[in-house]
Amino acid sequence: MADPSSYRPRPGEIPDSPGVYRFRDEHRRVIYVGKAKSLRQRLANYFQDLAGLHPRTRTMVTTAASVEWTVVSTEVEALQLEYSWIKEYDPRFNVKYRDDKSYPYLAVTMNEEYPRVQVMRGHKKKGVRYFGPYGHAWAIRDTVDLLLRVFPVRTCSAGVFKNAARTGRPCLLGYIGKCSAPCVGRVSEEEHRELAEEFSDFMAGRTGTYIRRLEKQMTDAAEEMEYERAARLRDDIEALKKAMEKSAVVLADATDADLIAVAEDELEAAVQIFHVRGGRVRGQRGWVTDKVEDVTTAALVEHALQQLYGEETGDSVPKEVLVPALPDPVEPVQQWLTDRRGANVSLRIPQRGDKKSLMETVARNAQQSLILHKTKRASDLTTRSRALEEISEALDLDSAPLRIECYDISHLQGDDVVASMVVFEDGLSRKSEYRRFQIKGFEGQDDVRSMHEVITRRFRRYLAEKEKTGEWADGDELKDEEGRPKRFAYPPQLVVVDGGQPQVAAAKRALDELGIDDIAVCGLAKRLEEVWLPDDDDPVVLPRTSEGLYLLQRVRDEAHRFAITYQRAKRAKRFRASPLDDVPGLGETRKQALIKHFGSVKKLRSATIDQICEVPGIGRKTAETIAVALAQAAPAAPAVNTATGEIMEDMEDGTPGTTAGAPGEPVPAGAPDERRGQET
Repeated sequence: MADPSSYRPRPGEIPDSPGVYRFRDEHRRVIYVGKAKSLRQRLANYFQDLAGLHPRTRTMVTTAASVEWTVVSTEVEALQLEYSWIKEYDPRFNVKYRDDKSYPYLAVTMNEEYPRVQVMRGHKKKGVRYFGPYGHAWAIRDTVDLLLRVFPVRTCSAGVFKNAARTGRPCLLGYIGKCSAPCVGRVSEEEHRELAEEFSDFMAGRTGTYIRRLEKQMTDAAEEMEYERAARLRDDIEALKKAMEKSAVVLADATDADLIAVAEDELEAAVQIFHVRGGRVRGQRGWVTDKVEDVTTAALVEHALQQLYGEETGDSVPKEVLVPALPDPVEPVQQWLTDRRGANVSLRIPQRGDKKSLMETVARNAQQSLILHKTKRASDLTTRSRALEEISEALDLDSAPLRIECYDISHLQGDDVVASMVVFEDGLSRKSEYRRFQIKGFEGQDDVRSMHEVITRRFRRYLAEKEKTGEWADGDELKDEEGRPKRFAYPPQLVVVDGGQPQVAAAKRALDELGIDDIAVCGLAKRLEEVWLPDDDDPVVLPRTSEGLYLLQRVRDEAHRFAITYQRAKRAKRFRASPLDDVPGLGETRKQALIKHFGSVKKLRSATIDQICEVPGIGRKTAETIAVALAQAAPAAPAVNTATGEIMEDMEDGTPGTTAGAPGEPVPAGAPDERRGQET
């Protein structure tokens, strides 16, 4: 690990002008490329106290062994040079988007003597016009099959073309009218190129001209009583319209635009791009990247623009690019796009109307892409094994932690304090093993004491089960009569707590008090994703690309989700509480019958025993019990509308009315079902 001060440039050496800089490691490999409006100010940020740097930046500057820079005239030149160097050196600490699949394009090889229409993947070639990308190659072939009826351009390979020219016989498409057969001289080179140009124009969105022209020809043919020709033109028009219908109209003003959306978390980001031409979505593509540097959404957008348009020119760069956040500064990037297009390009954030609605759709696709990527990543056995090994090495464990338990505390300003325990085995969640706790030892807000209590209660139960079954219990003794694992019977190899040093110390102290010394403990602090160990003053910083860190993050986030779900449900239940809940033997059906009969708990409280007995299903003994319970229960204080000061009457179900937005709002209908978690 290098000391940045060992290669820090001397004062005055770094120019105060735009430029691009490169960090190299001890083997002279470029590990990071960046640009700056002022090289002096930007590079000074890297050579400050290491404690003040972001962990990812700190890792980069300590990996580097030297820094060098190149001065340019403008920020636009800096942007172009940065893109070139990232492509050339592939630096490990730069954001690098990777395609989640290799997207196919519809290509027209205008650089050949007889242009050919075909499906192409990979790097784009000079002199070839590309349309797309498409989600599937079959979608391209379906479109081409429809358009060849009107624009019979060559689609055959060079070998087939030469063989047909040698034998003087065209291929099948030439016989059925879906190729103009330039191989046998049916059309000249100029006529065939004109067909290819018309095909390209139609694909580029200039569709109205050709449809109107065909409609006029059809009308003329009908007037001249050439009905067969008119029928063929009619079918051609239907084929063009069918090809157009494959792309839905999303923008009514025939806009040419690319819409870029970003979905991100602490470790990864997904980018989705919709290509809109002539108001229709002509293509879609997506990228995923590891966030190996400290990068904002605006910077992610800038990197996406570089990758998307770095090798494009002319009409391949649209008139309008819509993004979720503008690069800072935006002017150099907009000028760079304008230079590549050769005409003005608008780079902006959509604020209203159809474009904003479409951007929301693109954003949802980006979010789904990120979720799908994470799901595939989490389900891969090799990846999970590597994650467990990385955790084992980072925490200096004797073996991989095959069972991990994570704990989190949740409350609302000190009320309804609860905790969650989630279990991951072999890197996958075991929801049947989830548990939840109410904090009973004290009242108020104290996450450290809460963590100590939860760990103590959980492992006290473990010791009790261990004492029952014996030290060398086999698998059957750890299961109940129905074959399910006993609660708290299995010990974890690793306990993870959501928090930093205080929470870790509390968990470790609880285990020590119980005499347990064979279970490792760590904490994951959310702010910087640092891993804290007991009795260590400095955290363990795992690389941002670490599968181990990714697994710990998933475990921590799942514990947080499970805890907050329970806390919200508990809070909602408290606000819906009724004095009838304390009546022994009174079920939900009879409670509802009482409320329906009397209208409210207030009226029920004033009723006589004989009046209560009139309710179906309520006997005299039960009525006496209800009357005694309601007499002993203090009447609830009336609810007050905080906006108006109005005192609100009891609701139909016997609970006080609450104003909109009050803490007693029910859990959303889409909240996860946690019925398998058991309260302790």
